[in-house]
Amino acid sequence: MVHSFLMIGQSNMAGRGFLEDVDPIFDEHIKMLRNGRWQTMVEPINYDRPTAGIGLAASFATAWRLKNGSDEIGLIPCADGGTSLDDWGIQGELFENAIMQVELARRNSVLKGVLWHQGENDSAPENAGCYLEKFSLIVKSIRNRLDAPNLPFILGGLGDFLTKGVYGSYFSAFPIVNKSLRDFADADPDCYFVPASGLTANPDLIHFDAKSQRRFGIRYFEAYDELRNARHNNIRE
Repeated sequence: MVHSFLMIGQSNMAGRGFLEDVDPIFDEHIKMLRNGRWQTMVEPINYDRPTAGIGLAASFATAWRLKNGSDEIGLIPCADGGTSLDDWGIQGELFENAIMQVELARRNSVLKGVLWHQGENDSAPENAGCYLEKFSLIVKSIRNRLDAPNLPFILGGLGDFLTKGVYGSYFSAFPIVNKSLRDFADADPDCYFVPASGLTANPDLIHFDAKSQRRFGIRYFEAYDELRNARHNNIRE
């Protein structure tokens, strides 16, 4: 049986790390959903744009495999670059597609959790204050639609580098988004927050670079495996 994980959010979940910057990961026990069927994982896993590259899911899956012997893990890629929480709204196209993909995956897998990374698009001051309320509704609705009230969500924080780039002023409220994600994880017994402290970016200072995505995935696994918020100084990295 495949143990599956839904990938949702925007470009840093899809992955924009440069493929040539890290060694490839190949493991026939790591699968990805394509056309409703499980295929052996190759990167980019979440091909939402021609710029798709290394994301965090491959190293998450590798860490999971090291802990789970010969079991198989399946990744359900549904992230879409540049999307806001409003784009992920209930009954919208992205929301419905994610539900549909999970339902296809569940024909021969067990859904074990959701990997979430999103928030850059909501990091302007006029949007960040509503993040917690909107995000709470999305989580509740996904669990309801999938009849999985205790479905774990692993929530990744936004990078500290966001305000340093040419578009930095747009991201000025990213600490509010990070606090909203952490507060939600603290309040929900089945959500865990993963800080992005110390991770580095591509030259655009928006997207995590490939090496940081590998580290981020391990942090995500630590949070899932230990059922608690991840530490930023993860010794497993």
